[in-house]
Amino acid sequence: MSTHIGAKPGEIAERVLMPGDPLRAKWIAETYLEDAKCYSTVRNMFGFTGKYKGIDVSVQGSGMGMPSCSIYVHELLAEYGVKTIMRVGSAGSIQEDLGLRDVVAAIGATTDSAMNRQRFDNFVDYAPVADFGLLRTAVDKAAERGLALRVGPVMAADAFYGDQPDLYGKLANYGVLCVEMETAALYTIAARFKAKALTLLTISDHILQGTAMPAEDRERSFSQMAELGLDTIIA
Repeated sequence: MSTHIGAKPGEIAERVLMPGDPLRAKWIAETYLEDAKCYSTVRNMFGFTGKYKGIDVSVQGSGMGMPSCSIYVHELLAEYGVKTIMRVGSAGSIQEDLGLRDVVAAIGATTDSAMNRQRFDNFVDYAPVADFGLLRTAVDKAAERGLALRVGPVMAADAFYGDQPDLYGKLANYGVLCVEMETAALYTIAARFKAKALTLLTISDHILQGTAMPAEDRERSFSQMAELGLDTIIA
């Protein structure tokens, strides 16, 4: 039983969908999983296990930001034998042709966090990337659904409110699609434990255009992303 999840051995499946918002975890479990049972309410960071198309799948909230995400990813991999984690989150677009509700698969994650610098003794800039097999499966499943999935690098930011207004434009010039707050940590820790990880993101706001989805949509209307994530994780 881990410190922050508190589930008993065997209550968490080897495949885990991981939204940041615990209420989105609850919505996914109630909407898509059969016989879903809640295995954790610690700090209201809900976790559920059920079946999707006959296969055991868990859904675990991670909270916002890399420090919180790192805690849950580490405990899932180190203490519960999880083999695959699929992040399903929201992001802010920094590309003009990437609009609200578009879905992104993160091939890699640029970051301003010092977490990986510290991990590698301030000697190298480790480049966290997705599991290729999961990414390829997600692309194939999106094509089957007729979903225009965008694949590319994302920015995993430490701060939601920053003081560098020109940074996002520069990142966009180098092909970064959008900004979120967890993927660099997820991919790094998954690599350390030889697990599979992929991030799928729904564009919830456009940083350059100043548009955004309502809060309720962020919690409950990311159905395309959730379904793609579930189909990919059981393939």
